[in-house]
Amino acid sequence: MNKKEIIDKQKKYLFSCVSTYYDEPLVVDHARDHHVYDAEGKEYLDFFGGILTVSVGHCNEKVTRAIDEQTHKLQHMSTLYANEPQVLLAEKLARITPGRLEKSFFTNSGTEANETAVLLAQLYTKCQDVITLRHSYSGRSYLALSLSAQSSWRLMPNVVPGVHHIANAYCYRCPFGLTYPSCDLKCAKDAEEAIQTMTSQGRVAAFLAEPIQGVGGFIVPPKEYFKEIVGIIRKYGGLFISDEVQTGWGRTGGKMFGIEHWGVEPDIMTFAKGMANGVPIGATIATPEVADSMQGNTISTFGGNPVTCAAARATIEVIEEENLVENARVMGDRLRDGLNALKEKYPVIGDVRGMGLMQGMELVGAGKKPDAESTKRLMELTKNHGLLLGKGGTYGNVLRISPPLNIDKEEVDRALRILDRSFAQLGQ
Repeated sequence: MNKKEIIDKQKKYLFSCVSTYYDEPLVVDHARDHHVYDAEGKEYLDFFGGILTVSVGHCNEKVTRAIDEQTHKLQHMSTLYANEPQVLLAEKLARITPGRLEKSFFTNSGTEANETAVLLAQLYTKCQDVITLRHSYSGRSYLALSLSAQSSWRLMPNVVPGVHHIANAYCYRCPFGLTYPSCDLKCAKDAEEAIQTMTSQGRVAAFLAEPIQGVGGFIVPPKEYFKEIVGIIRKYGGLFISDEVQTGWGRTGGKMFGIEHWGVEPDIMTFAKGMANGVPIGATIATPEVADSMQGNTISTFGGNPVTCAAARATIEVIEEENLVENARVMGDRLRDGLNALKEKYPVIGDVRGMGLMQGMELVGAGKKPDAESTKRLMELTKNHGLLLGKGGTYGNVLRISPPLNIDKEEVDRALRILDRSFAQLGQ
């Protein structure tokens, strides 16, 4: 089919809510390494990676080979049967995750991983109340949408009781009108009053948070934030769930997992996206005593699938063997320096933030008013110049930049040149 035929069939046969970027949808035909190609053969440098999912490059040879070999050996059995790829992946997670995390449960997505984590915390603590953050996004199920705190994603009212959203450490737009560090971490310390006033019996099951908010616009908290707020949560009997769906697997540079930058050990962690380089997988890992609190019947038909587990283990091995956690730090620093230079040059860029190869640019107008229209136009300009970016933020005004972890300096510099040219055109 040609491009028009594909777009026409998408409009006719898919839900209308399946939205796409750009005025004219990009029809991707194939991809390799850090580039994707549309139905007409045009090449694009991919600096979004399928929403922080293509960790080690499109169609990575080692990952693809692992998938192919496992497909010809055993494709599916469900969690009712044991299989080698599943236990090997679980063992790997136990070895590389921080603290005492040891036992895993595999699912299909980050949504399911977060659902599993919250249920697990509620069972362990025998409490239902969950604290999460404004501007967060946790998935598209009923519970995950209730946990999410962006109105544009909440298609129905909050139907799950016991979910409480508190102020996030969004320093660029501090909800208390304060400035770090003189703020004395008001956003974190406010969690105590939230627990005392909004929960049942002043108890809490869990605090669920992304080390860096993804869909929220790559919001990075102050370095002391997690130690402060997790201490409060544990004071009231709660567990800490670190949502590493977007920050995991070296994305933040220098550390395998985002929360390791803040020196806090989670009781539960969740993964998806970049864990298997694009193959659908989700995982929840917990300390032994927390994991063992889930009793009774439970099953995941596709969880622990041997093909997806083989893909995930191969992806992790590539990250380790090619030292991509360090590459994400080095290339992330190079990217960040370039983005900061653009901020000095173009007033529309109000804030640059992120870590490693997870960098965001918030576009604003006068008085820091969110500028979603300029963000949309900039996306069109970069696409025309052969660069793919993402966008996010509660107000739709944050460019999200997240190339594969094995990106090199020539490609970082090329992306910066395209951004420079596009911002220049934006002002014309």
